[in-house]
Amino acid sequence: MRPRSVDLSETVNPRKGLGARDWAAVRSLMPYLLAFKGRVVVAMGCLILAKAANVGVPLLLKQIIDRLSPGRGALLVPLGLVLAYGALRFSTTLFNELRDGVFAKVTQRAIRQVALSVFQHLHALNLRFHLERQTGGLSRDIERGTRGIESLLRFTLFSILPTLVEMLMVALILAWKYDGWFAVITLVTLGIYIVLTVVITEWRTHFRRRMNELDSRANARAVDSLLNYETVKYFGNEAWEAARYDENLAHWEQAAVKSQTSLAFLNVMQSLIIGVGSVLLMWRAADGVTEGRLTVGDLVMINALLLQLYMPLNFLGVVYREIKQSLTDMDRLFRLLTVETEIRDIPGSLPLRVDGGAIRFEGVSFAYDPRRPILHHVDFEIPAGHKVAVVGSSGAGKSTLARLLFRFFETGEGRILIDEQDIRQVTQSSLRSVIGIVPQDTVLFNDTLYANIAYGRPEAAREEVLQAARAAHIHAFIEGLPEQYETQVGERGLKLSGGEKQRVAIARTLLKAPPILVFDEATSALDSHFEREIQEELASMARHHTTLVIAHRLSTIVDADQILVMEQGRIVERGTHAQLLEQAGRYAELWALQQAEADQPG
Repeated sequence: MRPRSVDLSETVNPRKGLGARDWAAVRSLMPYLLAFKGRVVVAMGCLILAKAANVGVPLLLKQIIDRLSPGRGALLVPLGLVLAYGALRFSTTLFNELRDGVFAKVTQRAIRQVALSVFQHLHALNLRFHLERQTGGLSRDIERGTRGIESLLRFTLFSILPTLVEMLMVALILAWKYDGWFAVITLVTLGIYIVLTVVITEWRTHFRRRMNELDSRANARAVDSLLNYETVKYFGNEAWEAARYDENLAHWEQAAVKSQTSLAFLNVMQSLIIGVGSVLLMWRAADGVTEGRLTVGDLVMINALLLQLYMPLNFLGVVYREIKQSLTDMDRLFRLLTVETEIRDIPGSLPLRVDGGAIRFEGVSFAYDPRRPILHHVDFEIPAGHKVAVVGSSGAGKSTLARLLFRFFETGEGRILIDEQDIRQVTQSSLRSVIGIVPQDTVLFNDTLYANIAYGRPEAAREEVLQAARAAHIHAFIEGLPEQYETQVGERGLKLSGGEKQRVAIARTLLKAPPILVFDEATSALDSHFEREIQEELASMARHHTTLVIAHRLSTIVDADQILVMEQGRIVERGTHAQLLEQAGRYAELWALQQAEADQPG
């Protein structure tokens, strides 16, 4: 059964505000924050103290101005208030910085743990997911998602929440010290401002979502093209690749222009609302001063409170947009964690116990797509310590046998046994720890030669790594390089030839030293000189291991204990090299054809 797929490009209705996915993203983040409850509480305390000090500044400013009015006391009293004014200003900064410092560990640890969880989950997903994904778009989603976590926490806890606290404090002060109209005008202005910001931001959110999707698509196209740099050059398709890339960028440009123009409209409307609210409040205050109900200090205090309140409000639109964008980015990130894998360890599964490593395929059928079956009731056995080779034309299903043995996919019918244990009943980690493979298409990490060989057993001593390189006949080549084992191989090992990469892969598998070996065209990229040398080494290894060899060159498997000939997903012949030649069937035809090719002058 295939896993439930998740369309990461799906968008949320931009008119629904904070939707179910947004809240789901927030809920997904909460466990990472609650790991530091103490720090969260202390940070919230600092936040409230900072806002209390900030609101207290205009109150002291009123007292200072009123005290300095003609006939209102000596200079000594305002001097004390001035010092208190400075202390409150400093306290605002102090508590804000303390809040940031205390909460920094919470934010960074949450980012680290989420990124690690996604990384581990991606490695746990089945091969089908990784065959269908686009690396560029996926890496961009992870990058934006982790950055979105930091943005969400910063804007929500350090912008939205403080602004709401300050709004409440200001409204209470205005209602307490003056008539209720001050509080009403303030709250109504803020309410209209917030509603307008939310409505317009929701309207323009889909432009931003579209920008993200097109950005990921363009990035995926660029990465895919650059990874296939040589192919592009071989066919002279630089202009065609640039045109395809520019097509994605053109769509992105259109979405970006709409996003920017809608942002300008939002900013104008926000400024209009704040301007109207400010005029009404200052008119009420000025009228109170002229009638003698308010002092000049009251006018200055109201003006200062409004400035302090409207300054973060000017930023509130940006904050809300950033929060929405952060939630969108986090949604894509956390939805990666919801992608299910079709390969799971069953509850209570035990590690594989290997006693010889005998392998048996019993009636195995398989299809990557139900409409196109690959294997049909395949039966064969590899006794412990024996070597079985599989040959056949391309597409016959040979490499699929190795993927099923590693349990990258589940069999459709039948089962695979190792030492009489169904591989579906044991843990995947223990299964893969006992199998080593030299694949046909060797891909190396963008690291040193030493690191790539040592990857077979990272804890191995240096001498063991060098010995594996000698056995794979690549030690002399490495020693002749300027940087020797510290030579960087480039992305996917592109700085090495096909034969050099294959010998690194062989060395890596030799270092792992597993009881079961799989050679999938293990020497296909080697010249005849190195092929003979390494075939001798592989033959020596196979004497002590259970070995499955998937081969194209029949000359490399003449010593196999049994040879299976596959055609269209079925085993059509089996036997030793000599027996199959005597049968004069498909294997004999392939042998005669390859011998004729070898006899032709080069």
